[in-house]
Amino acid sequence: MIRPLLLAAALIAVPADAQTAAPHVRAASFEQLGKPLPLPYDTAADADAQVAAARARALRGHKRLLIDLGGNWCLDCRLLAGVMDLPEMKPFVRRHFEVVTVDVGRFDKNAQIPARYGIAARLKGVPAVLIVDPKTNRLVNAGRETALSDARSLTPQALADWLAGWAA
Repeated sequence: MIRPLLLAAALIAVPADAQTAAPHVRAASFEQLGKPLPLPYDTAADADAQVAAARARALRGHKRLLIDLGGNWCLDCRLLAGVMDLPEMKPFVRRHFEVVTVDVGRFDKNAQIPARYGIAARLKGVPAVLIVDPKTNRLVNAGRETALSDARSLTPQALADWLAGWAA
């Protein structure tokens, strides 16, 4: 019998050319994350302006743009935010990505953001993580943007490893 976590890890495979190792995450399970979990999505924000500003910062900083599409109602979104907020992950994320969170409501807000990167259909799940090359404004992880939409089936380390697979 295949263990569920091993199966889930295989399903979120990172790119074959991934060269950046994730930091070791001390939290072995999500129960060890700080409580309450973060509420990362600003429901009143101007998503277009935020993404444009984050892309400009990513260009200046020679980082990839990470657009986190989700909602504060979503446990998997909050788990991802909790992992990125860990002391061992914060500097790693800051070094490799310019992160912007975009509230998609109940899949009824800000659909223009994923559409800009070729995702015209309704998102298949959240969080949907778009990794963008800020120089070309092209989606780097096409087809894998909803890989973390069942984050709770993974471990904090598996989330860290997935992010590291897309680091610039």
